[in-house]
Amino acid sequence: MINPGKYNKLRVTKKVEFGVYLDGGDDRSEILMPRRYVPEACEVDDELDVFIYFDSEDRIIATSEKPLVTVDECAFLKVVEESRYGAFVDWGLSKDLFVPYREQKTPMREGQRYVVFAAYDVESDRLYGSSRLELFVGNKSMTYKEGDVVEAIVAEQTPMGFKAIIENKHWGLIYGNEVFSDTRVGDRVSCFVKKIREDDKIDLSLQKQGYKHVVDVTGDILAKMVQAGGTINVTDNASPEVIYKTFGVSKKVFKKAIGALYRERLITIDDSAISITQKGKSRDV
Repeated sequence: MINPGKYNKLRVTKKVEFGVYLDGGDDRSEILMPRRYVPEACEVDDELDVFIYFDSEDRIIATSEKPLVTVDECAFLKVVEESRYGAFVDWGLSKDLFVPYREQKTPMREGQRYVVFAAYDVESDRLYGSSRLELFVGNKSMTYKEGDVVEAIVAEQTPMGFKAIIENKHWGLIYGNEVFSDTRVGDRVSCFVKKIREDDKIDLSLQKQGYKHVVDVTGDILAKMVQAGGTINVTDNASPEVIYKTFGVSKKVFKKAIGALYRERLITIDDSAISITQKGKSRDV
């Protein structure tokens, strides 16, 4: 069975002057792969990994081009044209992906980028895009555990922080007061599952949680202090932004880490700086 909007492994059945035909199975018969996409030395019975979509005349076609998104995935795509019926977004192929007006959460404007979900409508046999992400993303059938590392795309900024789509399937929230880097809609980020709530909402963190993370951070802090000559002019009185820029961690984690280092007498702390001790220098970092 052919899956439009996805990669398919298909057998070459015929070579012609303008390309090759691929076996589309009982439901599709033969599918054309234009000559410009056919690899050199391609022969009948070769199997090719191809992306299947529809050309400007809505004929099914195979290509070696690499799209920016496939069906059942989302990506941050640029609108290249507006029409009476919707908008066209660049998804990396010769024919742009159409987003009908009914599939636009807000009116999409040429030159702007939006998080778009790629979908296939079986009844009309057409590929389309949608920015109404709530139609495709939900929090049912989850198998995540707290502490899991997941990939996500930042989909929306809210007063609480950033809503993110996890693995193209589920919603998560990154709280704004825990974000210290320059995070924007459309960014792809690696996150940690911080908490799964009783209502199936997922809290995400850009940083590892728990004691093990603090232990890892203490080694990073000592290493940075050695590189800086033994003293860094950052203490737990510094702003969260300064701490994150210097050490790449939240202020909460930083305070726990330097507290642990101080208790082990690996650093000293004064009003404006932390300094590594001789014991700290001798530790294997």
